Amino acid sequence: MVNFWAWALLAPLAPSLAQSMRLTPVMQGLLVALPVMIGSLGRVPVGTLTDRYGARTMFPLLSLLTIAPVLVIGHFGRSMPVLLIGAILLGTGGTTFAVGVPAVNAWFPRARRGAALGIFGIGTGGTAIASFTTIPLVKALGPTAPFNTVAVALAVVAVLCWALLRDPADHVAPAESMIRRTVDTLRMSVTWQLAILYALTFGGFVAFSVYLPTYLKSAFGLDPADAAFRTAGFIVLAVLARPLGGWLSDHLSGIHVLGGCCVLAGLFAILASIELPLMPIGTVAFLCLAAVLGAGAGAVFALVGRLAPVGKVGAVTGVVGAAGGLGGFFPPLVMGSIYGAVGDYTFGLVLLAATALLCALLAYTALRRRAAE
Repeated sequence: MVNFWAWALLAPLAPSLAQSMRLTPVMQGLLVALPVMIGSLGRVPVGTLTDRYGARTMFPLLSLLTIAPVLVIGHFGRSMPVLLIGAILLGTGGTTFAVGVPAVNAWFPRARRGAALGIFGIGTGGTAIASFTTIPLVKALGPTAPFNTVAVALAVVAVLCWALLRDPADHVAPAESMIRRTVDTLRMSVTWQLAILYALTFGGFVAFSVYLPTYLKSAFGLDPADAAFRTAGFIVLAVLARPLGGWLSDHLSGIHVLGGCCVLAGLFAILASIELPLMPIGTVAFLCLAAVLGAGAGAVFALVGRLAPVGKVGAVTGVVGAAGGLGGFFPPLVMGSIYGAVGDYTFGLVLLAATALLCALLAYTALRRRAAE
């Protein structure tokens, strides 16, 4: 949660940064999307390294490494080059998801992994903390306050992880090299199927968590503080729905839970694309979309726990997690480009709806056959 808090620090500030630095919609989208992209791609090697070295080593290390970009952005981010470099390095915080999933997976029996991984997934609510606290801290204590606060929190987490985390006694480091394990993981069809579905569910959540403040300001004229607060509500609901998706997958068919969430995501995206008044229909559409995306993300990793080969959960998690983050990287750029070209977001939301319905088809066909093997 703390690492994801750091990962999302730039998103609430994006509208004000765009205004003060006169950024185009595309540049603003790039600024908030860069941490997402780097944090996503970094999950591939981090997941493989976690299989080898364990969470007790990787969690403190990554938490400490994330402190540097947080302080650089907070104290020196007054120019676009510094902000872009800081945004790239800030992606380190997002890689920690690939540490926690194999760690949790190793401590729980198969029948309880969905719920356990869903509870771990609540940590993605760190993005909500960023939305709730960043602008109030800036207004109350100055522009460096949120960054100093997060840097201290990361240092505390690193110490606590080293002191309290343990790897299972039967943990065996794989003999293959990181490259070989990554290649083997990429050759498995189930890796790609789960990656595509996570790109929609978690990617959609990430995309809205970083771009919704901009969307609400542009489409409905909200001020940055109000937009950030509403975004935090979206994030909280998606995060709380994640354990529900995992729990349902433990007790029902994970395929049906995931496929149903994809269908509902498509329907709610279509409703949102109409851009009805924000109160109440627009708000209902986005909150329902948050719930089904969160539950769908929980269902995906319940299936990872069941379908990934023993000893490769970290590697599969890395690839699937990377896909989820990349699924959140492109929508802000697409939405910014569409709005810059036509002054409207409708087509971008229609694309989301079409993608969600295609993902439902994938879940009910190829992934269903894989689960039945």
